[in-house]
Amino acid sequence: MVKVREDQPLMASGKVDIQQWLTRLQEDVRLREPERLIEASELAEKLDREAPNNHRVWLSPGSSFRMGLEMADILADLKLDQATLEAAVLYRAVREELLSLDAVTKRFGSEVATLIDGVLQMAAISYPLAPNHGMSQHNQQENLRKMLVNMVGDVRVALIKIAERTCALRQVKDAPLEKCLQVAREVADIYAPLAHRLGIGQIKWELEDLSFRYLHEDEYKAIAKLLAEKRLDRERYIHDVVETLKGLMEAQHITHHDVSGRAKHIYSIWRKMKRKGIDFSEVHDVRAVRILVPEVTDCYTVLGIVHSRWHHVPDEFDDYIANPKKNGYQSLHTAVVGPENKVLEIQIRTFAMHDDAELGVCAHWRYKGHDTNAKSRSYEEKIAWLRQVLEWQDEVGGFGDLREGLSSDVAPDRNYVFTPDGHVIDLPRIATPIDFAYRVHTEIGHRCRGAKVNGRIVPLTYKLKSGQQVEILTATKGGPSRDWLNPSLGYVRTSRARAKIQAWFKHQARDQNLDEGRAIFEREMRRLDVDGLDLPKLADAVNYQNADDMYAAIGAGDLRIGQVLHQAQQLFGETDDQEQLERLLAKPRRLPSKTPKSDITVLGVGNLKTSMANCCRPVPGESIVGFITQGRGVTVHRQDCSNILQLRMEEPQRIIEVEWGERAHTRYPVTIEIQAWDRSGLLRDVTGLLGNKKVNVLAVNTLTDTNEGIARLRITLEVDGLESLGRLFSRIQQLPNVTEVRRLRNADPNKDDQHGGR
Repeated sequence: MVKVREDQPLMASGKVDIQQWLTRLQEDVRLREPERLIEASELAEKLDREAPNNHRVWLSPGSSFRMGLEMADILADLKLDQATLEAAVLYRAVREELLSLDAVTKRFGSEVATLIDGVLQMAAISYPLAPNHGMSQHNQQENLRKMLVNMVGDVRVALIKIAERTCALRQVKDAPLEKCLQVAREVADIYAPLAHRLGIGQIKWELEDLSFRYLHEDEYKAIAKLLAEKRLDRERYIHDVVETLKGLMEAQHITHHDVSGRAKHIYSIWRKMKRKGIDFSEVHDVRAVRILVPEVTDCYTVLGIVHSRWHHVPDEFDDYIANPKKNGYQSLHTAVVGPENKVLEIQIRTFAMHDDAELGVCAHWRYKGHDTNAKSRSYEEKIAWLRQVLEWQDEVGGFGDLREGLSSDVAPDRNYVFTPDGHVIDLPRIATPIDFAYRVHTEIGHRCRGAKVNGRIVPLTYKLKSGQQVEILTATKGGPSRDWLNPSLGYVRTSRARAKIQAWFKHQARDQNLDEGRAIFEREMRRLDVDGLDLPKLADAVNYQNADDMYAAIGAGDLRIGQVLHQAQQLFGETDDQEQLERLLAKPRRLPSKTPKSDITVLGVGNLKTSMANCCRPVPGESIVGFITQGRGVTVHRQDCSNILQLRMEEPQRIIEVEWGERAHTRYPVTIEIQAWDRSGLLRDVTGLLGNKKVNVLAVNTLTDTNEGIARLRITLEVDGLESLGRLFSRIQQLPNVTEVRRLRNADPNKDDQHGGR
């Protein structure tokens, strides 16, 4: 039921008697310097009295000064300190711009000013907000709660804000209906759950009942009427039960205890009726008793006493002492068939647990920084828990995306960014503007063409940070780019966004996907200078029936080019099974042997020294062949190398079969060419990227055509395979002014060792 507040003491003139109010306040809280709180109260009253009407921003003609005193009353009930009470009294004056934070700092200190500033920041998040492109109300509410929690550096800031919203809800009855519903919805969706997370039961119940009264007026009145009709009978019944329990505990020598009837709140009754689909008469805990005892062992002793006296109701027992709720709540809950065969709920807890349940973090905050006892640790645990961000499961497109989602989307650290309208969007810390766009709405993601962060244009690969305002620049039509699905480019980091992009491409015509996929595949193979692939075998390796299906999957975004490269590298050098069988049958079987510390298996001979030919520089995954040199062992060439083709005609007897063996972490030299529009700093950017990726550079040669303004950079570097080379190409392609990146075949035809040391 709604809590009845005490009226502020008035003088004959109708003004608040501040001295008498302070005396009453000190019954709940001890003040170090009462005169400072009197000074703050008198200043707030003076400013409120002298304020022009156009400064009134409150929802009713009520006094902002008196609202500040009421906030202080609420916070005094929570046993908060003097600085918090002073901040509460002055808060409305600062918010209405009648008093500056600098003036507060000078007169009352930086601690009070900091608290007020924190509450003002929380007030900047308006609610309810305008519709946000179809975002679900539930997600928006949860994001706002998370944002509030994330902004709180001092728990007292949240408590002042909760007190202010409590006063707002108490006073809103005089406002228009629309305003009543707005404040009630804000409290029900944000501040009542926040009070629950902080474990402040005595405020949580009031906020829930008050907001319920406005949001569901008919249901509220119906339950209130039923409670009023049975009130006298219930009070008599509870009185008899309380006296019985006191006698039972004294008989067991539990002398220090407190037994009282517990009022059931209207909102909780309604929620239980809705959740269980029952009538009011079936709600067991309308009749309820709470028992407080000194020690945990006493709780279980009392539980035994209760169950020995009355038969307990099956499945109506909860041990929140052994298994506390997430907000730290501890108690024993049981339901029994009490006198007159009426169901009775009994809660059993220690006095300390009761303080925790009613005051939450307020029961511990004052110990912070002063000692290391259990209360201080409890405070820190509650705050640590408060700051945890709830995990949720995003949409995923497959096992690979699910695995990535578990490592990225479901993370304890989140970013909270704003839309231009002030909505809060909750994202992983690795999220980009494209992830943000898809989080706001699917169509905005599809039509995203650029982004502004805090008014400045940023790349679509930019990593967002908490507190930034993000604006997405969209086209009137069109769809996502297939490049967004390339993980090497870094456009998309969340599985949710990737799933949306893949779904878009799936809905495109198969012919278009097939053509797009073939173009992507051929461009990548051409760029890496790879040919001679067994396409049917490669398609089967990536679980598609034929090459066309593989192309269509690439075009639709279901298959990534990196996965294809990985399988290509695994299959590139394999020998056909039938050819292998014929070779084994045609001559005696001789086991292949590997040169120690070599990546090459030489078929049909013993250990031989091997080296990579400088003319074609093969890398693992490519088809290769060996050439027996004079005194230098076997030189390994690509099968399509022009030099080895010539040697096959001139000296076929020195050609031997080789294949890739088991690789460790060996790297292979590759020459690439980068073509770009010439600009200052181009070479620095390229070498800087290679350095960041820990790529070893063996040689660099640059040539610039000043007439056409085109620069060509020829770089010899070391890689460990095609897949890593493809990723590196994708990164280089992102550099400004770069138009093409490709691997060079026969990069050094004029060197003396072009035949591999023949």
